[in-house]
Amino acid sequence: MINKPAGLVCHPTRDGEMSSLVGRVRLYLGHAEGRLVNRLDRETSGVVLVAKHVDVASGLGKLIAAAGVQKRYWAIVHGHIVDDEVLIDAPLGKDEHSVVAIKDCVRSDGAAARTRLTVLRRFVREGAPFTWLDVAPETGRKHQIRIHLAHVGHPIVGDKIYGADERLYLHFIESALTAEDQAALMVPNHLLHARAVSFPWRGRLNTFEAEADPTLREFLSE
Repeated sequence: MINKPAGLVCHPTRDGEMSSLVGRVRLYLGHAEGRLVNRLDRETSGVVLVAKHVDVASGLGKLIAAAGVQKRYWAIVHGHIVDDEVLIDAPLGKDEHSVVAIKDCVRSDGAAARTRLTVLRRFVREGAPFTWLDVAPETGRKHQIRIHLAHVGHPIVGDKIYGADERLYLHFIESALTAEDQAALMVPNHLLHARAVSFPWRGRLNTFEAEADPTLREFLSE
């Protein structure tokens, strides 16, 4: 298990082996069989499972595909969520109206998606309301947690795509974020952390947990 830092991509890039998590894994192992069993968005920190060999990766991949893995996340969102427990049941599909090519959205003809939220704490920071959440996705759609939270009016702090202005993401990929953009985002990377992963494997229940990213911890403490 690796606690992936926010800001590091999982997939290989053209910038060398150290520029991606899988590249670093294979350098460490000394061979190319290393596989990431699960993947996180670039800005999401937390638990990533690593298989040293292809056969193990295949078995664990089938387990994830069969929904045999339970995942828990922490998120800090804008606003105070009223209910302590929330189930978001909203299908997801491509956002055909967005200028961001990778953006999805809630749409009636999309794939089924369910996310459970539990409020850990409501707080105020610099006069603005925020909520710290424990999040349990029951399905595994692309950007599911981020989309669902934005859909109910509580986007994740620092989310460049699903926050208040998707143009911030375009500025980001062009390395053109202004001081005003950075102030609007509040943090360098969005505050979503893959806290824990649990799954049965070879006769035992395995649970892996990862300490939260420093930026998230600092946001809570302030």
